[in-house]
Amino acid sequence: MLNIILFGPPGAGKGTQSSRLIQKYGLVHLSTGDVFRYNIKNETELGLMAKRYIDQGKLVPDEVTNNMVKDFIQRNSNSNGFIFDGYPRTIAQGENLATVLREMNAQVTCMMALQVDEDELVNRLLERGKTSGRPDDQDESIIRNRFKVYNDETSPLADYYNKQGKYIAVHGMGSIDDIFRDLCTAIDQVI
Repeated sequence: MLNIILFGPPGAGKGTQSSRLIQKYGLVHLSTGDVFRYNIKNETELGLMAKRYIDQGKLVPDEVTNNMVKDFIQRNSNSNGFIFDGYPRTIAQGENLATVLREMNAQVTCMMALQVDEDELVNRLLERGKTSGRPDDQDESIIRNRFKVYNDETSPLADYYNKQGKYIAVHGMGSIDDIFRDLCTAIDQVI
């Protein structure tokens, strides 16, 4: 089972590349946003619990998020593997993911980290903001703050996977096809 954590700051191209990797390797996309929306829309017990936190403007606790992710993985246990997008975000979530996968006799194969210069990311997000309508992609100060939060909160997770020998940095600048080729080359070396 191929299990890839696609990692990188906002605007690095995770969404673009994950859809291509899913198609090439026959993987299931696990996006925490999609998992949350599914559970809330279907009014599952976990969805109702998450909605209470969201409605109060609070972060959904790891326990609820972890249980939603576990449920999603179990429902798709016959897949070739997963691309994890937006999960894990913390070491505690990474440890939970390891436990869930271990129960299926699987593990995280690698964390693929798209490395892109911050000024390039700002330009990409400002361009995306022109068509997406997302206010957080239209203000440079908000964009730069998102990078700070990303760097502060996620760098420990990169170290966590690096210590396990599962962290792979991939140059995220260039054409979409070039970046995809580099990702595939790196994946093919670990499978």
